Amino acid sequence: MTVAGDGPAILLLHGFPHTWQVWSAVIPELARTRRVIAPDLRGLGGTTRASGGYDAGTLAEDARALLDALDIPAAEVMALDLGAPPAVLLALRHPERVTRLVVMEAVLGGLPGAEGFTPPWWFGFHQVPGLAEQVLAGREGEYLDFFLRAGTFDGSGVGGDLRDAFVTAYTGMESLRCAFAHYRAMSVTAGQIASEAPRRLPMPVTAIGARPVGDALHRQLQPIADDLDGHLIPGCGHIVPLDRPRALLAHL
Repeated sequence: MTVAGDGPAILLLHGFPHTWQVWSAVIPELARTRRVIAPDLRGLGGTTRASGGYDAGTLAEDARALLDALDIPAAEVMALDLGAPPAVLLALRHPERVTRLVVMEAVLGGLPGAEGFTPPWWFGFHQVPGLAEQVLAGREGEYLDFFLRAGTFDGSGVGGDLRDAFVTAYTGMESLRCAFAHYRAMSVTAGQIASEAPRRLPMPVTAIGARPVGDALHRQLQPIADDLDGHLIPGCGHIVPLDRPRALLAHL
């Protein structure tokens, strides 16, 4: 986790296979005017390897507890990929804690509107209890490189120290188990989102799409957001804050 800057708070929630460092290209600019809080999600990165609690409802409570611990009454919340469902649930359940919601490159189980988007093969692979960690232990770097290449528009991937930090964070049976536990909790998460969907998102909401999700998230949020805008970033892969950080900042 990192905390940087002064001003109104912004909470950044990463996805897979990332840590808080996926935001490293945008944090310096954000920290000029905001207090940036970028944690690792439960079980990932520098956190303890929790035995359970990987559904988005629990992750949303993790985020709320973090804001409480830092004595932050409300924050902007920006989330990517696996971070989006807990960000949305936090905003639905505790709208007084979220001044603005920015979500990108995710599809929300439990909400309609994502017709035409087919979950990729690795969702099923990750969800089989105990399988993926057994198959991938000792091959974490090669596996993560697949996602890091696919997450950039030109396929160049993420290299250097940042790539090594991601690989280190996901190396070992326990780290892999926790990563895939997020996927194994997706059916619970979908039920949580469906049950909260009658509530509204009263704060300004921005949905940002790139490749491959496109405008699916924007379409899903339209029925429940009072003040929604959507943006597609051209020439951008899934890892938006690393692939096109300047374009992302322009929408903030």
